[in-house]
Amino acid sequence: MEPRAVPSPPIPLYGRSVTTTAPTLRARIYALLRYSDPTPAARQVRVVHLIVLAIGLFAVILLSVDELEGQVRQILRVIIWTVTFIFLVEYLTRLWVAPETPRYDQDSPTRARLRWAVSIQGLIGLLAVLPAFMFAGGYAITGADAASVFCVLWILKVGLHAPAFSTLARVVSNERAPIASVLILFAILLMIAATAAHMFERVKQPEQFGSLPGAMWWAVVTLTTTGYGDVVPLTLGGRLIGSLLMISGIAVLALMTGVLATGFAQEERRREYLRVWEQVARVPLFASLGVVTLSEIVGKLRTRYYPPRITVVRRGDAGDSMFFISSGEVEVRLPNGGSVRLGEGAFFGEMALLERQPRSATVSTTRPTTLLVLYASDFYETASHIPKLAEAVENEAKRRREENLERQAAGRR
Repeated sequence: MEPRAVPSPPIPLYGRSVTTTAPTLRARIYALLRYSDPTPAARQVRVVHLIVLAIGLFAVILLSVDELEGQVRQILRVIIWTVTFIFLVEYLTRLWVAPETPRYDQDSPTRARLRWAVSIQGLIGLLAVLPAFMFAGGYAITGADAASVFCVLWILKVGLHAPAFSTLARVVSNERAPIASVLILFAILLMIAATAAHMFERVKQPEQFGSLPGAMWWAVVTLTTTGYGDVVPLTLGGRLIGSLLMISGIAVLALMTGVLATGFAQEERRREYLRVWEQVARVPLFASLGVVTLSEIVGKLRTRYYPPRITVVRRGDAGDSMFFISSGEVEVRLPNGGSVRLGEGAFFGEMALLERQPRSATVSTTRPTTLLVLYASDFYETASHIPKLAEAVENEAKRRREENLERQAAGRR
């Protein structure tokens, strides 16, 4: 069995002893390669991956142009093999770190790797490196047919970067009952319209409406509002059926759109709630308030990610929000020319918010930073229910105000 992490000594948390683990090299690499990881390093890895993928697809597309000269085609082949090699290294690395996947935590490393290899992500990764095995077998990249094959294989990797795909699967699963109802309604309208069109049009248009399958083709095209125009009813009854079917098609599509839109909105709210909860739990001020109170605060906060050397607020801006540092570090540039650095767990912007005055300092990030934003209206509403939060913020504002006065006095001396 391969170790997943190295245990560290227990630390006390709310009167209990909790054992933490230091991340191993494999765990750190897994975090970098995880498509849903929000850290700046993981995002940079995803950007590089997409750039490599775009270069490979562009080379494959150009290779399908027969008019290109031999030297250019050779360069394109080199690019394709280079990209394929990068994908091969990526596939082997992901296979190695597969035991770190949370859903495989009860499996042995070998079983976890086998399960990943037969998963959607693993199969797409394997298809992307098939050119390497073809090359080993003496296969040559020539002609438009081969180029199109590689395009199909590589374009699948783009889907791995789209979190909406997994969201779509959950939405379909959660809304399967209303979706099934809409599909059943679609099938009922389709069969009724096809049967009626077959009855009205089969005499005048035996080739198009002489059979139910032919009439169903017209019904599908009309119901989906596609309207190819290759088959149209000629009789009065057929046109009446077509008119009703087009109106019904709009209604059915609107129903399906409404079901999916509602499902996506609910799923996105759930994902945002979990994302904010994870960040809020890192702030000591919030973590000490308890689970029930924490759940109320989570609904008010908004997560913001900032790269290094980005100005968060400027002196003179409206003090309409305060910020809690979930991770990273910021530098507060004071009016007297001094500066203060705040790290994880600290907060800023509370003085302008409490006094309802413009910002008195400029704050910028010194490294990749995750901030939790609490707007003024939400702060006062939350503070009315959670006196401890308001008290902690006011005490910190008072302490910082006194420090600023002392700095100003020292500067005059």
